[in-house]
Amino acid sequence: MATTADYKLGEFTFPRGWFMIGKSEDATSVPVGVRYFGQDLVLYRGESGNAYLMEAYCPHMGTHLAKNTTSYVIKDGVHVQGDNIRCPYHGWRFGPDGQCNQIPYSPLKPPKAAKLKSWKVVERAGCLWVWNDPEGMEADVDLPPFEQWDAPGWVNWNVRLLGELVCHPQEIVDNMADKAHLEPVHGSIEMEYFHNEFDGVVCRQYLAAGHKTLASDGGEVMTNDTWYVGPGILQSTMLGEYPSHMLIAHTPIDDGVVKVWYGLFVKVPNDEPTEADRAVARGYEDAGVDAFAQDFEIWGNKRPCFSPMMVRGDGPFDKVRLWYKQFYNPRAQAETYQKRVNGRYTTRGTKEAPWESAA
Repeated sequence: MATTADYKLGEFTFPRGWFMIGKSEDATSVPVGVRYFGQDLVLYRGESGNAYLMEAYCPHMGTHLAKNTTSYVIKDGVHVQGDNIRCPYHGWRFGPDGQCNQIPYSPLKPPKAAKLKSWKVVERAGCLWVWNDPEGMEADVDLPPFEQWDAPGWVNWNVRLLGELVCHPQEIVDNMADKAHLEPVHGSIEMEYFHNEFDGVVCRQYLAAGHKTLASDGGEVMTNDTWYVGPGILQSTMLGEYPSHMLIAHTPIDDGVVKVWYGLFVKVPNDEPTEADRAVARGYEDAGVDAFAQDFEIWGNKRPCFSPMMVRGDGPFDKVRLWYKQFYNPRAQAETYQKRVNGRYTTRGTKEAPWESAA
C-alpha cells in the first residue's frame, strides 16, 4: 500500500480540505463508529437534529464511545442526552465540542484535559461534510453549495457508497490530466478539445468528444466541465437532452485507503419531476456509476505510480501533482504551489490541438 510519503507530497499525511463522511441518514441517535484520517471516530445525531463527529475513545480509560450494546448507559437510553454523548463504561458525558461536561460519580468539575477532538459537521444536499486541517485552522474555502438540491426541475441525487479503495488519492486526482485513457477505458472518440485549468484550490478539466455507444451516430459531441474544489470533492456537469451534475467524493480512511461516493443530479423538463422523470434520472445515474466503475477497476488493480513516464500527448500530470501538493503542506505555502501551476493547458492530440501543434 503506497503512502503519502511515497509520493513525496509534503509534511502532512492527510490533506487539508472539505470531505464527505457519509449521507445524512448515516447519522442517527444511535452512535456509530467510523474511521477517517487514520483515526477511529464516533458519529451521532443529537436531540437538536445536528450531527456530530469526534474521537471515538474516552480519555478516561480508552473505551470506544459507540461500540457497546449491553451497558446500562445504552439500556437506560442515556447514551445520547441532548446533544451530548455518554461513555458506556463509566458514564462520562461529552458535549458536542468534545469537552467532558459531567462525571456522574465525581463531585469535582471535569478536568480540562478530558476533551475529545471534534470536527464540525455541515449537512448539505443530503450528505455530511467536515473540514479537515492538520494545522487545526478554520476553513478558508467554502463548501460547494450544490444548489441543484431541491431546486425546480432537478431530480435529487441518490448518493451511492461505492466502497473502499486501496489506492492513494493521488492516483484518483491524476485522472484530471489523463486525456489518453478516455478512449480505451471510457469509449470517447473524435475528441474536440481537452483543457486543464488551475486557479488556486480549483483544478478543472474541459472536455468535448463523441462516444462509441452513448453517441452512436458519431455526430453528437458530449461536453463536460469537471472540477475539484480542494482535494476530495469532484463535480462535473454534462450538457445534453438531460443536463446532469455529478459528484464523486473520496475521503481518506487511512494512508493509502479511501472511501468513495457517487451522486448525480439530473435536469428534467418538469419543475416538479414526474415518476417518468425520476426513472430517466435513475438510468443516467446507473450509466454514470458504470462509467466510474471503469476507473475504479483500474485504480484497484494497478501498482502505485510515483513518477509517470510522460510522453507527448499525455496530459499535464506534473501540473496536477504540483497543484495537489498544496493540500499536504502548511497553508502558508499554498500560494507558492498555486503560482507555479495557475493557468490553462491544452493537451495535444485533439482537433483543436493536433499532434503536430506546439500548444
